[in-house]
Amino acid sequence: MTTRYGHGKPKKTLDALDLVEDFFLNLLDWSSSNVLAIALTNTLYLWGASDSSISELITVGDENGPITSVSWAPDGRRIAIGLSNFEVQLWDSASNRQLRSLRGCHISRVGCLSWNNKFLTTGGTDVRIVNHDGRIKFDIVQTYKGHQQEVCGLKWSTSGQLLASGGQDKLVQIWDSSMASSNSPSRLHRLEDHTSTVKALAWCPFQSNLLASGGGGDDGTIKFWSTNTGVISNSVDSGS
Repeated sequence: MTTRYGHGKPKKTLDALDLVEDFFLNLLDWSSSNVLAIALTNTLYLWGASDSSISELITVGDENGPITSVSWAPDGRRIAIGLSNFEVQLWDSASNRQLRSLRGCHISRVGCLSWNNKFLTTGGTDVRIVNHDGRIKFDIVQTYKGHQQEVCGLKWSTSGQLLASGGQDKLVQIWDSSMASSNSPSRLHRLEDHTSTVKALAWCPFQSNLLASGGGGDDGTIKFWSTNTGVISNSVDSGS
């Protein structure tokens, strides 16, 4: 693998004085419509990259905040917001209107979110991973159980078939939705080679069976996995 280095100068700098300093949270997400969502304590701001516009979408009360995760839907309009009070809110960014509140799925803060078409997957400190269908009254569709500590990373593959999850327990787990029963998803792989919390996950856009995962803390490596075999194809020390 060839290492490339940037020029070290940011193209744009935004003030984020109230950004919560917590490694396990996911407080930034960029939409398909070129809008960056930034959660600063109890307020979610939207920054339009095309015109540098800034707007406030929502401010939650202290009893509900801070905001612990944000994730845009593929349509670039709807956005999911995870909160410290165990709730997930769905918002329409174009109309500044709350679409729905998802409650009862978690019993602790919701630190990570990932969309799969019209479905939303949530993970949190309670080690649960939950699939939701916000179009129906009883939104919980499936529940995943496999992590022993906080779930802090979730990412669906481009095909929507495989879900990768990372946790404070140093595990990467890969779930296959095509092998799932009605309410119990099937775990394809349990990957144990990281030595610290796994939060960063990314699927290769042109090779569907290739997953990259990043280990935090003393790990500092980016590992590449074949989902066909569950074997590492490469490991790179990030130097961080």
